[in-house]
Amino acid sequence: MSANPASTAAGSPSGSGFRIPKVPFWAQIVAGLVLGVVLGWLTRTYDIGWLYTTLDKVGHIFVQLLKLAVAPLVFFAILVSITNLRKVNNAARLATRTLLWFMITSLIAVAIGLTIGLITNPGSGTGLTPKDGKLPEHAGSWLDFLTGIIPDNVITPFTELNVLQIVFMAAVAGIAALQLGEKAQPILTLSESVLELLQKALWWVIRLAPIGTVGLIGYAIADYGWDLIGKYATFTADVYIGCALVLFGVYPLLLATVAKLSPVQFFKGAWPAIQLAFVSRSSVGTMPVTQKVTERLGVPKEYASFSVPFGATTKMDGCAAIYPALAAIFIAQIFDVQLGVGDYVLIAFVSVIGSAATAGLTGATVMLTLTLSTLGLPLEGVGLLMAIDPILDMMRTATNVAGQALVPVIVAAREKILDHDAYNSATSSPVDGDEVRASEPQKVAVAA
Repeated sequence: MSANPASTAAGSPSGSGFRIPKVPFWAQIVAGLVLGVVLGWLTRTYDIGWLYTTLDKVGHIFVQLLKLAVAPLVFFAILVSITNLRKVNNAARLATRTLLWFMITSLIAVAIGLTIGLITNPGSGTGLTPKDGKLPEHAGSWLDFLTGIIPDNVITPFTELNVLQIVFMAAVAGIAALQLGEKAQPILTLSESVLELLQKALWWVIRLAPIGTVGLIGYAIADYGWDLIGKYATFTADVYIGCALVLFGVYPLLLATVAKLSPVQFFKGAWPAIQLAFVSRSSVGTMPVTQKVTERLGVPKEYASFSVPFGATTKMDGCAAIYPALAAIFIAQIFDVQLGVGDYVLIAFVSVIGSAATAGLTGATVMLTLTLSTLGLPLEGVGLLMAIDPILDMMRTATNVAGQALVPVIVAAREKILDHDAYNSATSSPVDGDEVRASEPQKVAVAA
């Protein structure tokens, strides 16, 4: 009798045959980091040209695959998230409190960045001079930021990946759909289906993260080397320490005091999103995972589907608060420019108001140029930091994503809509792309 195909499915061999152990996703990521460092060191030490090219292409393809999904993912995620607010009582209050906590945590983060920079003087003793800097290809300014929100047409923002304009169009479409009511239901149904399709496709890319890690880390080591990292040692340490203080100091303190929740349990539940953010360096690319872990932590789906996409495009404690604060001090010291109290206030203002310019993509160049132009610092300073940016961006993005999951948890806890049983039972197990929601969407009532 022939074997039943169902009994010999892949990964489940019949009899006593050899079974390949399943490697946890986090272990795959760590293995990719280690292998990337080793291959990068070998490439630089022995000048292996073909390996250098391979690492570059592997990392580049991974990032391109993430970027491929960014434009449509942001549009449909924002549109659907806004329309989902119709399922939430007191939606305006919930949205306002979310934005308020975004601003509060950003202010705390930028204050930590400024304090660390003033204590350590990261630009002193580096051996770098103004001649080492160069103008960025694209610079941000407040005029560009304000006028650039509204697109000239509906096509260009998608082809040029202008996330801020995509967010604007999605917000307008979402609000219009809410006003139309039942007439817009066919469009909403289609949008929800397209969003699910995009998230499914993005899961396939996310599964390639260990391979992408090898390419990204390996190329960074091979191209920049340890000598260059040494020149930026203080600045690099400042960024990592600043992000760590926010990630493992400020966030747990807010959870314990404001939300009355276990910080350990939060990190256990949010860990799949944090580790993916560290590797992918993309808040938007990590967004589907961030939303799922936020729901795992007990935040109602209707609220999470609004707050997480909103945060992925505007909530950047690492890229838009800690980093520009430290970078401004670093560049001012290299160019021998004295900053005063007013300048530090401006840095805080830019960090809170201008963070949407960062838009959840890899890197924070637009935000940095916006900060420098506001302070009147030379934009050539951006060129000083481009070489070290990939290494800094990993920790920055991990901090961003942790904050994007944290705020919905805090707001939900304070508004008494958090499922404490779900929060207390959340695990750090990898999020499955086919993970089934525990319950059907229901009306969420916000406490008065």
